[in-house]
Amino acid sequence: MRLLLKPFIILAFLVASPAGAADKMTVLLDWFVNPDHGPLIIAQENGYFADAGLEVEIVAPADPSAPPKLVAAGHADLAVSYQPQLHLQVHEGLPLKRVGTLVATPLNCLLVLEDGPIKTPADLKDRKIGFSVAGVEEALLAAVLGRYDVTLDDIELINVNFSLSPALMSGQVDAVIGAFRNFELNQMDIENVKGRCFYIEEEGVPPYDELIYVANPAKMDKDKMVRFLKATELATQFIINNPQKSWEIFSATSPELQDELNNRAWFDTLPRFALRPAALDAGRYSQFESFLFDAGLIKSTNNVSDIAIDVTEGN
Repeated sequence: MRLLLKPFIILAFLVASPAGAADKMTVLLDWFVNPDHGPLIIAQENGYFADAGLEVEIVAPADPSAPPKLVAAGHADLAVSYQPQLHLQVHEGLPLKRVGTLVATPLNCLLVLEDGPIKTPADLKDRKIGFSVAGVEEALLAAVLGRYDVTLDDIELINVNFSLSPALMSGQVDAVIGAFRNFELNQMDIENVKGRCFYIEEEGVPPYDELIYVANPAKMDKDKMVRFLKATELATQFIINNPQKSWEIFSATSPELQDELNNRAWFDTLPRFALRPAALDAGRYSQFESFLFDAGLIKSTNNVSDIAIDVTEGN
């Protein structure tokens, strides 16, 4: 997905206020608007936010690393972020917690050329692997390779920034970690270069929520969060029940979305949206915390309640 970088723009989708004053919310995205954000855009376009008494501003960031920090500082209500990064941010002292889930499965994968020499991860020994973000992605890669008696010392890691697919297709590297299966696979196919994903959750990495909503619990309005998550739940139901119609609504919001890649990515992302965005799988967060500890990325383990909450509890 990171290959799709375009000039960042601020996108604000404003809805009409219902009878009475609507409660305003600002949601910072992790990236420019793309099919991963489907429930947010459909909730806006179909009026689910307005029906919940919310006026939601959706903002694409100039700096993709900034949204969690801005939410921690109280400059926005919510940020779309990533479960693996949240664990690290909490250990770094950011006052953030997961309050909802957007995409409930990993999208990240270890990507190789379908007709290339890499048939299993074992074949990556003495090969070059590209990555874009140090830290978590290296831990994910180490877990996958470890199942095949290959270590990070046995491969050469190359930082290809966000040019994951081009680096692979050009032969600069033999594989990339951090490719999103709903985007890079489609992008390569459109360019007539077949790719193959090794799905990390099938290769030793504990399953996790790829995209989540994070908030500062000391600054958040719980009632607004509950209404926000209910609206996105309704939007997800609409998407699942009306995949083509929802694509038409989503893509009509911007000419940049109206291409083959986004169309393919839309339908590949549908089954990965969280059907119950407020629901919390505590075991998933506990297991990933332990995974990061075992990988040496954190020095201790936090309780799940320090990382994630279900804001609907008690309602």
